[in-house]
Amino acid sequence: MALPRRRQPACTVGGVTRPRNDTLTIGLLAGGFGLVGFDRFMILPMFPVLQRDLHLDYRDLGLITGALAISWGLCSILAGPLVRRIGIRRVVVGSIVLFSALAGVSGLATGLLSLVLLRVLMGVFEGGYTPAALVATVEASDPASQGRNIGFQQAALPLFGMAIAPLVVTQLLNVVDWRIIFALVTIPGLVVAWALARRLRPVPLAELALHTTVRDVVSHSWRDVFAYPNIPLNMIAMLCWLNALIVITAMLPSYMIAYLKLDLPSMGLALSGIGFGATAGDLVMLWLSDRIGRRTVGLIDVIGSVVFLALFAKAGPHVPTLFMLLFGTAFFLHNLIPLTAGPLSIEAVPPALMTSATGLVIGVGEIFGGGVAPIIAGFVAHSYGIQAILPMAIAGLLLGLIVLLFVRETHFPTWRAKRAIP
Repeated sequence: MALPRRRQPACTVGGVTRPRNDTLTIGLLAGGFGLVGFDRFMILPMFPVLQRDLHLDYRDLGLITGALAISWGLCSILAGPLVRRIGIRRVVVGSIVLFSALAGVSGLATGLLSLVLLRVLMGVFEGGYTPAALVATVEASDPASQGRNIGFQQAALPLFGMAIAPLVVTQLLNVVDWRIIFALVTIPGLVVAWALARRLRPVPLAELALHTTVRDVVSHSWRDVFAYPNIPLNMIAMLCWLNALIVITAMLPSYMIAYLKLDLPSMGLALSGIGFGATAGDLVMLWLSDRIGRRTVGLIDVIGSVVFLALFAKAGPHVPTLFMLLFGTAFFLHNLIPLTAGPLSIEAVPPALMTSATGLVIGVGEIFGGGVAPIIAGFVAHSYGIQAILPMAIAGLLLGLIVLLFVRETHFPTWRAKRAIP
């Protein structure tokens, strides 16, 4: 995965400094988000083992997954006011230090209650990191390529959380206790936090205004985000995307073992298709959105993810086929999340509201799509069988398609020309 080009010196045109890509900062922010992904999703492929050792069931899996997402969502909503009060660097760095430490402590869990409590606390700091890091990525980007850079930064989560984590965790479970695996991400998290503390600096509103279609550089209350139509629509759309993604990532390990009768290593291999597909989709589709528009790419994504997920629901226990179908599903599905929370929200509001806008969109989506949906899915799987989760995910995507039709485009064919730096 190639880094964006090294940041060149900014130039000044008409009294406004126009930024170029800051390769190192974007790479470090991607590393932090990769650790978020590993922390969040490593528990899913190990759930069959946790189920045995801690005496859990499908409802508990939904509760564990949903509890983190709800606390993640609540703290994403609070990220905007917090960034304005203490600065984006303190939010980003402090969040990495604390969620990395809590990931290590998760290995001390003795039952459902302690595991849920630790996941809730992790969600608090991962929720604070996510919108702040997204806006920090925009700040470090050339406006003409911010879709590509957001895609690069966001691709780290599925790469480490959904591709590498299932492979690493399922193999490590053969040689070490699951409690040890939780501690593996603490030290890398502290290293990334130290590097970002040295790298991040405040960016003036006049420079941030180059990254949005709304050039208003005055101060705003966070409530003003609701005056911009894309934000409430994006909240609903994010709920739909996260409903589909979190339901399938939380429940598919159990689906493939209990329903398709795969063994643990085969399940891990098939499940890694989600991570590799999501990584490729984030890199390709967000780059494509710099060229053909954000909303256009979003519509392509929804249709593609529905087709591949429907084919997966009909597939049998053939690992290469399952891998490819999950790769295709995630290729189109996952990038809808950074596309919606990132460009379609950030580019639709004034620079003072960027963190509040993306935080609200992420927060509401996480609480209801990432939090409530897997809890419901757990009860559906317990009552009607694990195979019933797939129609639930497809229905959410179709609802999101309807919502997306009303979202306003924020990136037009003339965008690159308007943002060109002499």
